Amino acid sequence: MADNTNQSQDAQFSYQATQISTATKEQLLLITYDIGIKSCRMAEAALSKEGRDLDYDLANREILRAQNVIRELMVTLNKEKGGEMATALMSLYDYMYQLLVEANIKKEVKNIKTVLSMLEELKETWEAALVKLLKEYQEAHPEDADLKAIKDIKSLSDTQNKAAPTQQAKNQQPASPAKPPIQPTPEQKKPGGFNRAV
Repeated sequence: MADNTNQSQDAQFSYQATQISTATKEQLLLITYDIGIKSCRMAEAALSKEGRDLDYDLANREILRAQNVIRELMVTLNKEKGGEMATALMSLYDYMYQLLVEANIKKEVKNIKTVLSMLEELKETWEAALVKLLKEYQEAHPEDADLKAIKDIKSLSDTQNKAAPTQQAKNQQPASPAKPPIQPTPEQKKPGGFNRAV
C-alpha cells in the first residue's frame, strides 16, 4: 500500500513540475495563488477540528507555506512598471503576511480566513484580467495561427456537440463508430507563440 501511495505522490509531483516548468508568468501567478489558498484551507481545517484534537503541526506547516507564498508574491512585484498598483499590492501582501504570522503564534483561525478570502479575491481578479487580455489579443490578432487553430478545434467540437442526436433520436438511428480524438497539427505543437489555456 505504501508503494501505491509513493507512486501516486511521485506522479502528482511529476505532473506539477511539468505544469510549472511550462507555465507562463501569468499562469505561475495563478498557481502561486492556488498554493496559498490551499495552504490556508488546510491550516484552517487543522485548527477547526470540532470534537477532535487540533493538529498544530499541520497548521504550522501550512501557515508557513502560505507565508512563503505571500513572500514570493511580494518579491515578484515590479514596482517600477506597476507604479501605484504594485505599491498597493505590496501593502496588502505585507498586511496578509502579518496576519499569518499572528495566526501562527496565536493559532487564530480568524486571521487565516481573512487571508484566504483575500487570496481568493485576488486570484479571481487576476483571472478576469487575463481573460479580458486574451479576448483583446484575439480581437487585435485574428490572423494568429495558434488562435485560429483553437477556434477551429472549438468550432468543430461545438458542431459535433450540436449535431449529437437526442436520446429519442438515438433509439431510431443505428449506432455509428466512435470518432478518433482531434490531434494537433505540427503547426499547433510548435513551441513559443502566444501561450493560452485550451
